[in-house]
Amino acid sequence: MLRQSLSVAAATGAYGISFGALSVASGLSLLQTQVLSLVLFSGGSQFALVGIMAGGPAGAGAAVATSTLLGARNTLYGLQVSGMLGVRGLRRLAAAHLTIDESTAVCVAQPETRAARLGFWATGAGVFLLWNLMTLVGSVIGNALGDPRRYGLDAAAAAAFAGLLWPRLKSVDALAIACLAAVVAVVLAPHAPAGVPVLVAALAALLAGVWRRAHHDPAPPHHWPEEDVEVAKP
Repeated sequence: MLRQSLSVAAATGAYGISFGALSVASGLSLLQTQVLSLVLFSGGSQFALVGIMAGGPAGAGAAVATSTLLGARNTLYGLQVSGMLGVRGLRRLAAAHLTIDESTAVCVAQPETRAARLGFWATGAGVFLLWNLMTLVGSVIGNALGDPRRYGLDAAAAAAFAGLLWPRLKSVDALAIACLAAVVAVVLAPHAPAGVPVLVAALAALLAGVWRRAHHDPAPPHHWPEEDVEVAKP
């Protein structure tokens, strides 16, 4: 499990170089770039924000709205992992900040609660540390690196996430639902604002799962109340 956490953290953290370079190239300062990674800490939302901001200050409102919409998916993750983690107080705030694609994927992939909790914290903390470190590196030496896509960094995080997801597709129904969500996202991506395809795909998968459970899962057995039985007296 720790090997999974470290590999996912390394792959995702490496992509932080791309964000740092893109953010500075879009006109944000090194400090602003670093604060985004520390406070926002949601790769998709960060890329959407600086991508729109690159068009000029007039797009600030649209950048914030798009970034927020894309980050809304973390709410769904929080609903899924909160029961597994069972945290309260300040630890709950820390868990909320670390609830991202990668930490959720490692968490739900574990067969036991203890391993799920350890996977969540190890992955979340690892990604947070490496993402922020690589953001700084990308901000400083981004121009010297050139286009990060030359090194395959744009596909590293997606490949790691797909590697975690694949073992969970053990049934034909699960594979079909995953394919449905992927098709919805691909079809919508060229036509919808950033963030919308992810949310619609998640909703489609959720509805398909509910429909599948309602139509294919057997009804739970009916438990009849125990009848009072008189015991014959000797």
